[in-house]
Amino acid sequence: MADKIRVTEYDVFCGMDVDKRSIAGAFLEWDGRMRQVTLPNNAEVVVKYVSKHYEGKRILFVYEAGPTGYGLYDGLEARGRKCLIAAPSMISRAPGQRVKTNRLDARRLAINLRGGEIQGIHVPSGLYRDLRHLVQWRDVCVREVGRRQRRIKSLLLLEGMDFPAERWSQEAIERLRQQQREARSVVGYKLRALLKSLHVARREARDASMRLRGFSRKKEELNRCMGYLMSVPAIGWITASHFLARVGDWRELEAVKKTCGFLGLGPSEHSTGKRVVRGQITGVGDRRLRAKLIQCAWRGIRVDESLATVFVRIWRTNPPQFARQKAIVAVTRLLVCRLHAVLRDQRYYCESPDHRATRGSFPGTDPAAPQSEGSSGRTHPEARFCRKGSRESAPELGADQTQCDGPRAVQRIPGSLSCAIAE
Repeated sequence: MADKIRVTEYDVFCGMDVDKRSIAGAFLEWDGRMRQVTLPNNAEVVVKYVSKHYEGKRILFVYEAGPTGYGLYDGLEARGRKCLIAAPSMISRAPGQRVKTNRLDARRLAINLRGGEIQGIHVPSGLYRDLRHLVQWRDVCVREVGRRQRRIKSLLLLEGMDFPAERWSQEAIERLRQQQREARSVVGYKLRALLKSLHVARREARDASMRLRGFSRKKEELNRCMGYLMSVPAIGWITASHFLARVGDWRELEAVKKTCGFLGLGPSEHSTGKRVVRGQITGVGDRRLRAKLIQCAWRGIRVDESLATVFVRIWRTNPPQFARQKAIVAVTRLLVCRLHAVLRDQRYYCESPDHRATRGSFPGTDPAAPQSEGSSGRTHPEARFCRKGSRESAPELGADQTQCDGPRAVQRIPGSLSCAIAE
């Protein structure tokens, strides 16, 4: 997940504080000599400067991740210069330092880089950057739909009007339009404008989803990896695309423990001496992806008996006030382990031999069989992960595949296990 380097292989260390127009650079050598300059935010200018003043020396660049993105990184790497992008939260700062300037920030980066205290973040390739853009834009559109729906409900509550249905169906929209025509002129105007904005937001969310699906279908590598991820029970295309966008190239995956930590599912710890204190999950990383994975875990304990067994075991062994939370986090971590394994090994999540013949085309059932909105198509409780066997080619993502994760995921224990919990 991160770039690893050996500082002993370099002669000069350059820390850069980058803004939209300029770069404050600090060049530090092993003997302690430092040169600080201000250059335009242009990779070609930076390379010309180091070629003139540090000819023949190996230089390592670093700058903090921020709104400037990967432009400078791409420019330096394309010209044969090694560059790191550091996470600002992982850079040490002196508690008593009250002055912050661009030059001081560049100096601190260079000193920490020479000391080996900076580890670069993983920079995704262009393919996965495009996928990440589409996933982020779709999430923005979906959140905007929710905001506009809440604005309509807020207006109805303020005016003492009831929402005409339980869900935002087309029938509910038509009844809202009827209420808009019957309401006072100002209230009717505002409700009409809100309904119009809701229609626009829904159309944008639909277009973003179609663009994301089409992009994943056209790219062979993405299509294959999405197929592997969606073969895991309770994982739909929304979570699969988001997971793939954040994790990136499957060839660069490391230990599964690092993947769980990257997603913020590792336990926090504050230990000293013989006293070991582990707390709740760290919560770092993409919280939107973590929320989707937790929703998939709630679905998973209903369709996969092994996940349900883990949930029940942890539920029983913890105090009731937070047993459900700890249990579902454990199931989510197990789900991430499965996703990591199928992506790293580039093979499907395998079923037991009794049900292997029922896979069908994709995702694992007869396409003509009815599926609920919260179904991923794999309902065999005997399903398990098989790391052996021949690799299969991923099928194309079809338009009839359903998404099993979403806000309506039922957070409930399977009925078959309710009697075991009550014992």
